[in-house]
Amino acid sequence: MTDKTPLLFQPIQLRGITLPNRIVVPPMCMYSAEEGFPTDFHMAHLGKFAIGGAGMVILEVTAVTRDGRITHGDLGIWDDEHAKKLAPLAAFLKSEGSVPAIQIGHSGRKGSMQRPWKGNGPLTPEDIAGGDTPWQPEAPSAVPLADGWLTPRELDLDDMKRLRGAFADATKRAVDAGFESVEIHCAHGYLLQTFLSPLGNFRTDAYGGDLQGRMRLSLEIAEDVREALPDNLPLFVRISAVDAIEGGWEMEDSLVFAKELKDRGVDVIDCSSGGQTPKGATNFKLNRSPGYQVPYAAEIRRDVGIMTQAVGLITDPHHAEEILQAGDADLIAIGREALYNPFWPRHAADAFRLDEDFETWPPQYGWWLDKRAQGQRAQARG
Repeated sequence: MTDKTPLLFQPIQLRGITLPNRIVVPPMCMYSAEEGFPTDFHMAHLGKFAIGGAGMVILEVTAVTRDGRITHGDLGIWDDEHAKKLAPLAAFLKSEGSVPAIQIGHSGRKGSMQRPWKGNGPLTPEDIAGGDTPWQPEAPSAVPLADGWLTPRELDLDDMKRLRGAFADATKRAVDAGFESVEIHCAHGYLLQTFLSPLGNFRTDAYGGDLQGRMRLSLEIAEDVREALPDNLPLFVRISAVDAIEGGWEMEDSLVFAKELKDRGVDVIDCSSGGQTPKGATNFKLNRSPGYQVPYAAEIRRDVGIMTQAVGLITDPHHAEEILQAGDADLIAIGREALYNPFWPRHAADAFRLDEDFETWPPQYGWWLDKRAQGQRAQARG
């Protein structure tokens, strides 16, 4: 490590945890769990990101209650037995040099859905006949996301007290399982983001109305999770910086929210957008060009003075470095590009000529790849 090492590959300290680089694989739902439990697929899926060199790997959103799942294939952490099955995942990620992290959340009115490749909508009679029993979603208001969607049950004050306990208990289980960071899901149209957004929260009590009321539950949960999380472990919150729909959540709201989260001990704001539409966080009016969400991370970082994570069509290592050098973010999330290329961090290091001999690769891979490279170099010399 030298002064000329790209920021992308410089370590970063988050409380008592050090990431070896600034590359994070963000949570991406795989809808492949069984009764909330991980399967062999999850070990293969997540393990390759750690082998590929990511500084942190965040497990997909993991439901804090059974009815907080999006689909029947969601991971869960509402029971101690879930934590026991998640522990080997966390241990493997750590053994390969990545910081193991987990996102916890609740689906809200987007619960009881099909897996996306089966339609990405409410469960159909065919789904139900196949064994996917529906449940009634929960939300701040008894208003469905769209025509044809299930009408959620409006949460009462006792429900919210129960949910606060569920998030705190999930955090404790995550720590017991070996995860070294927790992210609260306050984005993409799920429960907490629906409380935040005037497009989904029509309450007239203390948990609705003005911005302070709509933020209340998320801020209470942030306090609960921070209290349950050891002081040396960092807390992330993923937000939708804008709804990108008329009358929805705006950037000005995100700045206020981020300040309140910072005051409650949140360490990193993970800056995404959208979600208050039937097709999720990808069906709204934004110009989806490379780095299209980076301005949100930059504005929050500068105005609030909190670390941010940039996400959204960041696929080129030099672009990622430019974002960091400009002070627009502290961490770079590589999501779908990591699905396409799990070794993106290794290839990014090669793009900066940091590891031409494969010395930082796992030896099981590096030995073979260096041997091939030596042969190619010898052949080129004639």
